[in-house]
Amino acid sequence: MKIKKAIDKVPGGMMLIPLFLGAIIHTAVPGASDYFGGFTKGLMTGTVPILAVWFFCMGAAIDVRATGTVLRKSGTLVLTKIAVAWVIAMIAVQFMPAGGIQTGFFAGLSVLALISAMDMTNGGLYASIMQQYGTKEESGAFVLMSLESGPLVTMLILGSTGVAVFEPQLFVGAVLPFLVGFILGNLDHDLREYFGKATHTLIPFFGFALGCSIDLGVIADTGLLGILLGLAVIVVTGIPLILADKFIGRGNGTAGLAASSTAGAAVANPMLVANMKPEFLPAAEAATALVAACVIVTAILVPILTAYYSDYMKKKNPPVDVPPVQKAAV
Repeated sequence: MKIKKAIDKVPGGMMLIPLFLGAIIHTAVPGASDYFGGFTKGLMTGTVPILAVWFFCMGAAIDVRATGTVLRKSGTLVLTKIAVAWVIAMIAVQFMPAGGIQTGFFAGLSVLALISAMDMTNGGLYASIMQQYGTKEESGAFVLMSLESGPLVTMLILGSTGVAVFEPQLFVGAVLPFLVGFILGNLDHDLREYFGKATHTLIPFFGFALGCSIDLGVIADTGLLGILLGLAVIVVTGIPLILADKFIGRGNGTAGLAASSTAGAAVANPMLVANMKPEFLPAAEAATALVAACVIVTAILVPILTAYYSDYMKKKNPPVDVPPVQKAAV
């Protein structure tokens, strides 16, 4: 059987398929984890510890000796994505209640959902797109995108916009596993290789655990809104990313558009933030469903749009053919 090949055909499949499998189990049999208990319960409810290990391994996989071009490109994209999410949060705070919108078509939409959908790029999707449509340096720009992983950036935006107040130790706790992994991976390259291999292996496990906290009824209720939010992520973050890539990253905008996705790991952020600040619990489940929809929508559309944009830029600015050097007459 070619199960993995079939899963790989689905954009973000290693994250999304286990997530929906867990959601189906939780929706059909809500008490399954308590019924089985033991290791099965740990696997179904262990989102936080599984993600903690994943953050550690992600940090260990990053090589600090990246080239200047890669750092400039990745730094431009990461900072632009975070800045756009911060601006959106500042605007949303003025119009949305703290617990999110409760009624009408926009029910479930909250500042937490908006930030989680917009502040993290799908690094794996970006790298695979740029391997086909960009340069080696542009493809390698995903190295700093790992810094967006986890709830730290979401927490910083929530704190700086006045939506929530986080104690300093919570910020340290959110980033500490990543930093320890980063230090160990750069002190010993064998450790980097050893732990780095686990980053992909852990993805289906935290996807499944996260799915076991989602009621599919909530996803059904927010389905159309989730699709529209996914489109908004591409437009709202894509335009500034294209401009930043052109004028700061010295590219043609292709890398910027390729970075206008929602990371699979972002699906975990609403629940992780709610675990630290219980006042977000009422909005967390709907926010999780909306972000999951954004992951799917952007994973499907961003590669297609990037391909068209890349072809357009190549036709607009075709490469200059350099005439062959003629042999000197003897």
